[in-house]
This record gives sequence, C-alpha cells and structure tokens, in this order.
Amino acid sequence: MSFREKIPTSPKSPLTRRRRSSWSDSWLNHPATSFKQIVSAVIHAQSPRSTSKSLISNIDRTLSLSDSLLLKILQKLPQSQNNDLSLVCKRWLTLQGRRLRTLKLHDWDFLLSGRLLSRFPKLTDVDLTNACIINPTRNSGILVCHKSISFHISSDSSNWDFAEENVLHCEIVDRGLRVLGRGSCDLLKLVVINATELGLLGLAENCSDLLELELHKCSDNLLRGIAACENLRALRLVASVDGLYGSSVSDIGLTILAQGCKRLVKLELSGCEGSFDGVKAIGQCCEVLDELTICDHRMDDGWITALSYFEKLKTLRISSCRKIDPSPGPEKLLGSCPALESLQLQRCCLNDKDGLRALFKVCDGATKVNIQDCWGLDDDSFSLAKAFRRVRYLSLEGCSVLTTGGLESVVLRWEELESMSLVSCKNIKDSEISAALSSLFSLLKELKWRPDTRSHHSSSLEGAGIGKRGSKFFKKR
Repeated sequence: MSFREKIPTSPKSPLTRRRRSSWSDSWLNHPATSFKQIVSAVIHAQSPRSTSKSLISNIDRTLSLSDSLLLKILQKLPQSQNNDLSLVCKRWLTLQGRRLRTLKLHDWDFLLSGRLLSRFPKLTDVDLTNACIINPTRNSGILVCHKSISFHISSDSSNWDFAEENVLHCEIVDRGLRVLGRGSCDLLKLVVINATELGLLGLAENCSDLLELELHKCSDNLLRGIAACENLRALRLVASVDGLYGSSVSDIGLTILAQGCKRLVKLELSGCEGSFDGVKAIGQCCEVLDELTICDHRMDDGWITALSYFEKLKTLRISSCRKIDPSPGPEKLLGSCPALESLQLQRCCLNDKDGLRALFKVCDGATKVNIQDCWGLDDDSFSLAKAFRRVRYLSLEGCSVLTTGGLESVVLRWEELESMSLVSCKNIKDSEISAALSSLFSLLKELKWRPDTRSHHSSSLEGAGIGKRGSKFFKKR
C-alpha cells in the first residue's frame, strides 16, 4: 500500500480532525515523489554535516599542495593534455607556463611586449625564425617551407624574393634579442634570422650558458660577436638559401669563428663561401670539434685539402652540394682525418670524380660510409671507394645508376665489412649476384637488401609459399 492511498477511518477517529498542512504533505501528495526520495531528503535535512560538506566540496584541494609538488604531478600526465591543463585555473596556467621549455615563436610583438617571458619564464630552447618574417598573407592557402622556416604567399604572387624583402629589420631583431636576454638566463638554444653583432653581444651578456646557436642570413660582421658566447658547443651558420635570402660568409668570417669558438663540438656551414684558409683555421683552432656538416657550399677549389687539419673529427656530413671540389690539388698534398669514423653523403652531385677521389682519400680511415639520394654515382665513381681501408658498415640508398658489378668490385675488397644496407638502387639485380658476393652476404652480421620493389616483395613473402602455388596454376602446357 502506498502512502498516497487513503486510509479508511471511522467517524470517531482522531485522524478525521482538521490539522495544519505541513511541508511533508506537499511531498506525500506529489505524484512523482517516491518513498526513497522522501527518506533521503529527511536524513539529509537532519544531518548536521550537510552544510559543511557542501562548503568543502567547493574548495580546491590542490591549494594545499606546493607549486613544486604540483609540478611533479602535472609532469606525469600525457603531453596531449597540456593545453587542457592550462584552462583549469590561473594557478595551473602559470604552472603550465613554467613547465614549457621549447617554443617556436610566430608573433614578434609577443616577445617585445615582455609577455613571452612572463608567460613562459623557464624557456631553454627558442626558435624565432618564423616570427622574424613579416607575413601579410597569413590566411593564404599556399605555405612555403624550408626546414625550420615557413611562410604563406598569395596565389598570384610572382615575387620569389619574398623572404628577403619581408624579413624584419636587423634593429628590430636586435631589440628582441635584448628583451630575450634580460629575462631568459636559462636559455640554452636559440634560432634567429637577420641579427647583428650588437644583438648577439647583448644576448651573450645575459645568457652565458648558451650552448647551441643557429644563425640564419649570417654574415662576416655578425660573427664578430660570436666570441662573446664562451660556452657555445654547437653552431649552425646559414648564409645564403636560394630563393629565400642571400648573405655571405667568407674566409674572414670563418677565421673569426675559429678564434672565438674554440670549444665547438658540432659545426654546420650552410650556403657559406670560403676556401682552404678558412677551413684550415677552423681545424687548427677548434681542437675538440667532433662533427662537421657542409651543406650547399660555395667554397673555392682546394678546400678538401684542409680537412686533414681536423685531428679529432669523427663525423663528416656533406649535404645538398652541387659540387664537391672540382680542383682539389695534387694527391700527394692530401692528408687524412686520423679520427674519422663516419662519412655521410646526402643529396649531392657526384659527377665530380676528382673531388670525390680527394674526399675518399682524406676519409680513407672511415668505418661507416653512408651515401643517400646522390646522383651521378656510377660504377666508375663508386670504384673510387676502394680507397677506404677499414669500412665495417655500408649504406646505399637511392643510387639508381650503380650496378651489381660496380658494387661487387668494391665490397669484395673490404675485409672488415660487417653490415650492409642497400635500398632503392634499381640497377642492382638479384639475378646478377655472383657466388662470391653471395658468400660475402652469408658472412655479414646484418644485411638489409631491398634494391628495388620486386626484391622487397619477394623478401616479405618468403616462406609463405605464394610463389610456388602460383607456378602450379599457371604452368604452361
């Protein structure tokens, strides 16, 4: 029997007396009210803790945690939730800003106003290249990218010097570097374009711990301030990029660099000029240089001879060069890099046989040789690799002119070869592998053999029996 049903009473019953309506009558007589709801409401109303619990539920329990402890907790969360964390409250927004270490800036005014450093006070890695380029067509659907630089252009634009004409003036860039230097003493890495000597000096005065620097549109005058970065370990100089901007780094700048950055471990010269003298100065002064990258060089003939002055160089990388060294000089004057371990050639034109011969002679002690997407590497050019004395690892990728015979004539002479990787070299055929080359493959510790698509498919289907079954069904009669 529900509470809403009428209880039968006698005429003399006291229940028939008229009484005042209470708050419970409205609950009992409401058609949508259940007994369970009534009981729970009564218990909650009579509970002395109900008021205190409602107040406690509105209190932020993280207020009792210190900032350092809360930061450790936030660091355990996935990186994909970083943006959501900053929306919780102002305190979490501030803590999230303190967590950020790496930033790629797109708005230069955000730096000049001081909001960048107040919002992210613990930055150690800052990239300013995109913010240094004025982008009036930001809403355009055409995006031009070159490594770390990207900007939008309009569809009807016929001006290919867009980046050259729309880069921020050097004085504005220097002003931003001064703001960054005054508020970011923990800065370890910086990427910037079109800075000057004064801007670099102002930055180095406050950021003495700067370890890695990348200078775009670099010039000889800019390198006069490089000596102020006493603890610099890695440096990338980009002087000129075809279609984007142009500048010049000559032997003068390379000599200033060598005398001012003697603790360099990694150095990349991209689009730089120079000659034997500038490269020699770097080899003699930067005694602990471990890795050297030459990219799209515009150096004079004979610069390869200076590589023998790098006594502790372990990795030499030559990338995107249209020439190596057309006139390296007499072979008797060529030395060698005594500590070199790895030679890497990437996207280079290797038609220059004299330069390639000199390069292999200087790097004859390398144990790892990597040639990737280089054109002009035919059998005659690859035969020059016989100059290597102790190669243990060979990697060839995208060498479409090299044949099986050209490969065999070289690798059979390397007695210490242990591993080999061969990918996308379409003129190397499985059917042309000789018994001697097959015997060498069986002795290797590691072999990656995918010279063409057919070899890739056959290796992936090995053991499936698909090829054998097909031969039964399609057998000629």
